[in-house]
Amino acid sequence: MDLFEEIYRIVRQVPRGKISTYGAVARALGDIRASRAVGVAMNINPDPEFTPCYRIVNSDGTVGGFSMGVDEKIRRLKEDGIEVVNGRIKNFEQVFFDDFFTRYPLKSLREEQIRLSRRVVLDDSFEKDELIAGVDVAYSRENKRLACAACVIMDKNLNVVEQKWLIDDVNFPYIPTYLAYRELPIITEIIEKLEQKPDILMVDGNGILHPFGIGIASHIGVVMDIPTVGVAKGLLCGEEKNGIITINGSLSGYALHHSKKPIFVSPGHRISAETALKIVKHFLRYRLPEPIRHAHILARSKIAEIDRRT
Repeated sequence: MDLFEEIYRIVRQVPRGKISTYGAVARALGDIRASRAVGVAMNINPDPEFTPCYRIVNSDGTVGGFSMGVDEKIRRLKEDGIEVVNGRIKNFEQVFFDDFFTRYPLKSLREEQIRLSRRVVLDDSFEKDELIAGVDVAYSRENKRLACAACVIMDKNLNVVEQKWLIDDVNFPYIPTYLAYRELPIITEIIEKLEQKPDILMVDGNGILHPFGIGIASHIGVVMDIPTVGVAKGLLCGEEKNGIITINGSLSGYALHHSKKPIFVSPGHRISAETALKIVKHFLRYRLPEPIRHAHILARSKIAEIDRRT
């Protein structure tokens, strides 16, 4: 799904003489969590004449930002017949528009997540654990829709067995709890290009440590039918006590305080919580387990090379 285009399609419905808000567009997508993503999409809108992003303002009536500058945004709004006084929309409620025709795409994706969560297996359903891969995605500083995925396979002695990287566009802005839809396409593509098949895949993100039990590691595991482990740098949800994280009283993961900042480990698919923790600990030398750390370094270096050439 190209969620950027879904956002632009909704914004194009705002008529001349009306304004809408980032939150209203997010609700039309199906989840208020997408408000910040709407702002990102407006900022990188490739055609402001066709998609009038200047008609999207803050919910408090202030005009908000614009890639061409706030003064230009105000000029365009006034040209539309919108009065702006001291950077704020006059008669906000009268000119506010949210009567969108929408398919609520994020609601559909949430329903899919819930269906996939029922297929997650939390038993050690693998024959061996000799080759462990780590995957990470880094993003361009110059082009917000350009990303590099890197995958590094290691043996249990921490020797690099194989590594690959891939540059591609992403069609989905970052929205909390929907990370899989942003990174799944590029991650599945790079995994399919590997010459060797890893026994277990570590993902920079959550497994079942997710409000709907289906973080990116679990999502990838179910879709590709591979054992996965989630390793996140922040706690998305749940309660931690003595290094154990629970959601509604059920074990969902662990907090590891191996360095100054913790990481949060959770089973993704076809692996138990205890085994996921054991494998991550085996590969810890710094904050992140080595397969993910090496993948992060590789992805970051390759996307930086692209940025330097632009």
